[in-house]
Amino acid sequence: MKKRQTEDPLAQARRLAREEAERKRLEMVKAQNDISVVSLDNNIENSFIGQNMSDPGQEGLYTKEARKVAKSLNRLETRRVMLVNTVVGTGSVGRLVAGLYDALSANGYECMVAYGRGTSPEGMKAYRIGQDLDVYIHGGLSRLTDRHGFYSKRATIEFIKVIEDFSPDIIHLHNVHGYYLNIRVLFEYLKTTDIRVIWTLHDCWSFTGHCSHFEYIGCMKWVSGCYSCEQLNEYPRSVGKDNSRKNYLDKKELFTGLPDLTLVTPSQWLKARVEQSFLGDYHCLVVPTGIDTDVFHPIAEKRSDDNLVFRLRNSLNLRNKNVLLGVANPWRERKGLMQFVNLSKLINERCVIVLVGLNDDQLAALPESIIGIGHTDSASELAALYSMADIYVNLTLEDTFPTTNLEALACGTPVITYRSGGSAETIDESCGIAVERNSVQGVVAAVDTIVSQKGIAYTVDDCVRHARLYDREIRFDEYIREVYEGM
Repeated sequence: MKKRQTEDPLAQARRLAREEAERKRLEMVKAQNDISVVSLDNNIENSFIGQNMSDPGQEGLYTKEARKVAKSLNRLETRRVMLVNTVVGTGSVGRLVAGLYDALSANGYECMVAYGRGTSPEGMKAYRIGQDLDVYIHGGLSRLTDRHGFYSKRATIEFIKVIEDFSPDIIHLHNVHGYYLNIRVLFEYLKTTDIRVIWTLHDCWSFTGHCSHFEYIGCMKWVSGCYSCEQLNEYPRSVGKDNSRKNYLDKKELFTGLPDLTLVTPSQWLKARVEQSFLGDYHCLVVPTGIDTDVFHPIAEKRSDDNLVFRLRNSLNLRNKNVLLGVANPWRERKGLMQFVNLSKLINERCVIVLVGLNDDQLAALPESIIGIGHTDSASELAALYSMADIYVNLTLEDTFPTTNLEALACGTPVITYRSGGSAETIDESCGIAVERNSVQGVVAAVDTIVSQKGIAYTVDDCVRHARLYDREIRFDEYIREVYEGM
């Protein structure tokens, strides 16, 4: 396998962007004779998949959502809401939590967020559950005992004191895994209160004895009771022993029997699995995750150095090629990396595969037929990559509801995806094609179909029209209306 060393085109783009920004800054200073009016804050979150990012200069990220739901929320009585997640303000779930906090707070709710890692956004009423040392101890013991979720007892007892002081009417749980909470202490406490509980599930961890996803290996043990887990090396990793049976029974005891619990999932796929599990007696709603269509939108190619689409096509030698784009962070077998390697052997010379988010080892090992690009923290760079592509190809073998599909559609790019998890729920026949898992030949046929109908079907307008159904504002409004008002 021949290794290829190429200059990262995004690095060159970033350098040119910095030079252009500096040039404009100096022009502004000269024109206004006041350097104090210039602001160059280009910090971006350390992730680019799904809702894991923000572009520079965005302040009050959810102010539009807050305005949109103001009328409906104002007629509700004032309540106190405690939001709980591993992180807040970063990552897809952390950003959702921050958005709910902002929208509810702006409309008369008194809110507080509790989290287990990192820091909270400035100005937010927040409480960190435990400290870094608690997370390290919890994670280390989980590795040895396979009892993730049953440590951090002291930190959870202290958190319960905070709950009692705040006296919420509603506790909205998100990810309770992540080495920061003791689920026995928390759920036994919740069963003694009259607090209404909303629990948004973002994966399958709540009803398995170990793993957060099981579709890749086709496991169904979780339906009747886990044992002899085949995924101890997967998150939350255990190197000591298999306690999947005990974990399953303990979770079933703790997570059932809450008198006032509503479950929420981002996809119909996950809801169907919840209904098959020991959580099936609870009321469960589906509210898909939204995307920011102000950030993700078609970027037209223009023949100029400041147009990233133009520079990418030139630097990567993509002229007269049909670009098949794949994005992941991190790339691994379950995200379809080897599927792309196999696909590269079957596509014709008019097509080229570009993969974004690869680490150094993966870049070095790529076959010459695939162009690799490293990680990008920039949403605007990712939007340019989506816009540059002719087809976005998602060959993930397990996923709850991949928002990268929606981001690509919002940039006018049709999607081919495997029917895995909730991935196929993100498209319809106007903007993409769903293929059976592991069918690389099916992907080739789908590519041929979309390429042959270019300009006739699967158009930019078709893709954008579908993506707008998942605009962050619309889905955030639905979340408030269906989950909070609908209770």
